[in-house]
Amino acid sequence: MAPHPHSQAAQALQFLAGKDPALEDSDDELGGEDDEWEWMYDDPSESKENDDPRGTRKRKASEKLNDIERTIVGARRGTFELRVGDAVLLKAERNETWVALVTEFVDDEDLDDEKSAVFMWFSSPKDIRNKEKRLDALPNELYVTAFTDENPLDTIEGLATVMSPEQFYAKYPTGKIPRSSQEYGKAFVCRRGANTRTATYTTEFIWEQIYQTFQGIEKLRLRVESETKATRKRAAENKVKSKDLQDFVVPDDDDELDPTTPRKKRKYDALTPSKKGRDSPRKFTTPTHKRIVTKKPLEFTPLGTRILSPSAHLASPFQIARSQLHVSSVPLSLPCREEEFSTVYSYLESAITAGTGSCIYISGTPGTGKTATVREVVGQLNASVRAEELDDFIFVEINGMKVTDPHQSYSLLWEALTGDRLSPTHALSLLEREFSSPSPRRVPCVVLMDELDQLVTKNQSVMYNFFNWPNLRHSRLIVLAVANTMDLPERTLSNKISSRLGLTRITFQGYTHPQLIQIIESRLAAVPGKLVDADAVQFASRKVAQVSGDARRALDICRRAVEIAEAEAAAADVDPAAPATPSKSAKRLAGAAAAAAAVDERRPPGHVTIATIQKAIREATTSPLQQYIRCLPLATKLFLAALLARTRRTGLAEALLGDVVDEAKRIAGMSTEAPDVEEFLLHGAGRAADALSVGPSKARRDRDRDGQEKASRVLGMGAATMELLEAGLLVVEERKGERAAKVRLLIGEDEVKLALREDAEVKGMGFAS
Repeated sequence: MAPHPHSQAAQALQFLAGKDPALEDSDDELGGEDDEWEWMYDDPSESKENDDPRGTRKRKASEKLNDIERTIVGARRGTFELRVGDAVLLKAERNETWVALVTEFVDDEDLDDEKSAVFMWFSSPKDIRNKEKRLDALPNELYVTAFTDENPLDTIEGLATVMSPEQFYAKYPTGKIPRSSQEYGKAFVCRRGANTRTATYTTEFIWEQIYQTFQGIEKLRLRVESETKATRKRAAENKVKSKDLQDFVVPDDDDELDPTTPRKKRKYDALTPSKKGRDSPRKFTTPTHKRIVTKKPLEFTPLGTRILSPSAHLASPFQIARSQLHVSSVPLSLPCREEEFSTVYSYLESAITAGTGSCIYISGTPGTGKTATVREVVGQLNASVRAEELDDFIFVEINGMKVTDPHQSYSLLWEALTGDRLSPTHALSLLEREFSSPSPRRVPCVVLMDELDQLVTKNQSVMYNFFNWPNLRHSRLIVLAVANTMDLPERTLSNKISSRLGLTRITFQGYTHPQLIQIIESRLAAVPGKLVDADAVQFASRKVAQVSGDARRALDICRRAVEIAEAEAAAADVDPAAPATPSKSAKRLAGAAAAAAAVDERRPPGHVTIATIQKAIREATTSPLQQYIRCLPLATKLFLAALLARTRRTGLAEALLGDVVDEAKRIAGMSTEAPDVEEFLLHGAGRAADALSVGPSKARRDRDRDGQEKASRVLGMGAATMELLEAGLLVVEERKGERAAKVRLLIGEDEVKLALREDAEVKGMGFAS
């Protein structure tokens, strides 16, 4: 059986869940649950001398009945009546206290006749996010704001009373409202106006003088707006144009490079229970009346840390180049993405300023700067927030490759909003209630959903919720969906999800070779010495641009080329910063090829040339299978050459092992470009010592003349067969007799040719054809 919502047990459970105590139940004054809201209209028979009845400063929502136009002046639910200018309590998520003034009533036929009103909100001192600018406030003090919002009438809990401190203490000298009073939990003090986003206040005033009737609402709102700082200091100057987006510098501070907005948890002190009024500190006990003990965190003495300067681990130009070319290195600027940066920046800035929810879909092939651009935009927006030029917002990044289950996205989003980590099911229910209920204090939240295709589930519930929440009226959720394919919503997601994604889409095209050259040169600008040739950078950029335009692939190739050059310099003991010595003979060479060869000759081993880039590309494009084949022994390579020659000759995928050995013998005897094959693999069965001393060819002739051996034998064929069989590259069908066994290659002929066509050991064996 659940405890009563206002019992000590229920309040203790709310305290342990990190929530505020529930409001006093005021549903009794709103009538029964079956009662519905009804409009209260002005009486057309009354004299028009009363030219300003309550409700004329509202939106003119009216209807015609009996050819008489009637204007809404209030709302009624049972015996409860509400008019413009009344202060009301509203339902809020997490049981917070919300107070607002009714400014106008709205009857919108597009919302299924849902009756709603526009409210001007009050804020509590804890809503001031900047703690340094908080003022000393009374226990039940509120600040009137200029923020207005439209909410349904069903969110109203009851009437509230707002008064000045003088009137409050005159009515309650002790400063505490008795629990038996009807105003308990419903009376508040107001002596200032405030803008909670900029933490600015108006001068003190007397509430009864500045606000008496509904006619003073507009005057009150104008005073709050004029005496507080606006949410944006230079709105016109913050309009980002693509022509001005050439260098967006990220602050040097490591803490400022992180685009997330940290939020601290609220601290509560569990004290002994008290029967006093609500003005005293809230104290709760467990249902068994045991005291809640909050343990102090353990205090540790921090150990001394040693901070290494960059010069300690970046001592050589090679190390600096490798560090700058690494894909995880954060550059000071993001070149070649100015237009996309401008689009995303303008979109996020307008959504945060307007406080509306929206979605944007960003697509492009891997390595085109999608995630980096979004992070750069968020960093610039955070800089505007710190300069008090933009409203505060929360940023959370959800990467589909970093979560084990797509439903964990709910837990990550709730943790970013509140600081509490919950299970996905519990977080989903709280997020549904959070985004569906109105809140004047909700901070806009920007969610970056990276690797979107990894978050697709069978019923697509995760995608539906994240794309549906921004469409809710009070969510203030901005979702940036990033994927590698442009047609993911139409190809994978259902129609109800792709329609909620919206029409705002940005496509990141692959980098061209001039853009890749600019990116690589910007990374190498801080490297001392001419470590990488300009021709090498251009060669790498063109190679990558004609395949994918992936900037990460271009950076990886250049970084690997720097590592190869560093190894060559270490082997030759060459200083990369030393000037190169030109060769005199190179001047006499003619032709462009000879000039390029002369440049390579003049370069010491420590420089990255086109040849170095080619080595790096060869390593990057070579599969592990080709690397394994390239490292096989000479006998195994000869066996592969013989097997490929036999299959080409017969046209069959299978061949007898004896025929393959005979083919290897012929290849070894005819191989003139690889003399090692005949010297080490082609021998007879007898007098091996004589063969090694007088030469293999003469030894074979001698053995044939003496009748000791009819034919030479290729050594190592049995071991080559077993090695390929154990590696899974060959299958052997066992038969009676060794030569009668059938063998078949399990990999393609192209793989073997690509691996061995430039191998000097097997040159002339048919791999180059």
